[in-house]
Amino acid sequence: MLDNVVIVGGGTAGWMTASYLKAAFGERINITLVESGQVGTIGVGEATFSDIRHFFEFLGLKEADWMPACNATYKLAVRFENWREPGHHFYHPFEHMPTVNGHSLTDWWLKEQPSDRFDKDCFVMASLIDAERSPRHLDGSLFEQEYVEGSKEAHGLTMSEHQGKVQFPYAYHFEAALLAKYLTEYATSRGVRHVVDTVQEVVQDERGWITSVRTDEHGELGGDLFIDCTGFRGLLINKALEEPFISYADTLPNDSAVALQVPMDMDKRGIRPCTTATAQDAGWIWTIPLMGRVGTGYVYAKDYLSPEEAESTLRKFVGPAAADVEANHIRMRIGRTRNSWVNNCVAVGLSSGFVEPLESTGIFFIHHAIEQLAKNFPSADWNPKQREIYNDAIAHVMDGVREFLVLHYIGAKRSDNQYWRDAKTRPLPPGMAERLEQWKAQLPTSETIFPYYHGLPPYSYHCVLLGTGGIQVQSSPALGLTDSGPALEEFRQIREKTDHLISVLPRAYDYFARLH
Repeated sequence: MLDNVVIVGGGTAGWMTASYLKAAFGERINITLVESGQVGTIGVGEATFSDIRHFFEFLGLKEADWMPACNATYKLAVRFENWREPGHHFYHPFEHMPTVNGHSLTDWWLKEQPSDRFDKDCFVMASLIDAERSPRHLDGSLFEQEYVEGSKEAHGLTMSEHQGKVQFPYAYHFEAALLAKYLTEYATSRGVRHVVDTVQEVVQDERGWITSVRTDEHGELGGDLFIDCTGFRGLLINKALEEPFISYADTLPNDSAVALQVPMDMDKRGIRPCTTATAQDAGWIWTIPLMGRVGTGYVYAKDYLSPEEAESTLRKFVGPAAADVEANHIRMRIGRTRNSWVNNCVAVGLSSGFVEPLESTGIFFIHHAIEQLAKNFPSADWNPKQREIYNDAIAHVMDGVREFLVLHYIGAKRSDNQYWRDAKTRPLPPGMAERLEQWKAQLPTSETIFPYYHGLPPYSYHCVLLGTGGIQVQSSPALGLTDSGPALEEFRQIREKTDHLISVLPRAYDYFARLH
């Protein structure tokens, strides 16, 4: 029987893994998590996909349980500023894309052009965010839209099994370190053994399988399955097992970041319920509103910008509030470990792989990996097919996200310096050149995007193509032979619904002040 699991490394990845596996298998497995007291959490993973709600639901946690403890807020979209030109912005929202007469509403938008803002014409979320509205009323009820909370939605499905069935209208922002702390209490109260110690050696047998990890004060910690949550170090998967790392640097050159946690009066400032990505000379700056502070950072390529220049730019961007705030400089390893499951070791989180946080995929990668591990949890016979299935799923997700992020850069209309000009000439991931030609002729569909699950549905590609403006796209010729009346009515209903919701929904800050 395989029932002893050792997780090496804490932080968000380690404690999400421990909590999920304990919720999935209960007393049938024993979990030990060993983490060093000296290794801190990298604070760039504070924004999420809307699918993260499945994680909290699986653990039996309600928003009122965990959100106040993590200074959490809602995220209705990603707002992209200055990717097309200075002063321009667009949204990539969490919202179902309407279909009219078999064609997406964005396709109809290209033909009818009701305004110059596809995001406001095709979605409700863009205007709600601009008005800083909460998606929930003060009594906690969800605003009126297609998703019906409390419906008989299938529980226990993985994210890939959910995609296309429903679209939950928001994700979350939270402090990663506080979530790790909250989940530490959750997991240990349910029997996870927590060891604070430094791992000095990874002990392997003659086959190369891990038998134990040797620590400073607790000696050897043995187990059947070892989970590597040691971050970019990849202590088990890369160093001990020597599994190679596949770099994405040729297509995604941003390899550095500098981050600030800026205290602010959020009542006075207001909470715009979205992650903002503002294009800069050598990358982009994220802005994440939390309760009591703003998390911000400059993601950049060190070949184009020094750390000192990046920090100076970020402080100037934030203004006087950043004057006394300590900066955290981060070197990012962009790419993925070739196989995230080798022998009896599974890498989860940064040790498995990472792409720059442009679409908030760090926590998504962790969540997806944990779901796949629980679904393919090994038995004592260690059937190699389970490893193959797991490794394929992880590789597909990361390779697909890489392609989606590359689209942001080659699609960005701006070309005002060498960084942005080079973004248009870098090599493309395998298969992407052909897909690009298809997208120029017809907006992406489920048949023409990256062919494996990677968390991004076709409408996400529509938002980036229409928003960045550097790639010319066109409406389907079939629309010229199709009655446009129903599409025009859909645009009218979205405007009407938007105006109504803005009038009845509370300010985002007021909702969170009440929740907290």
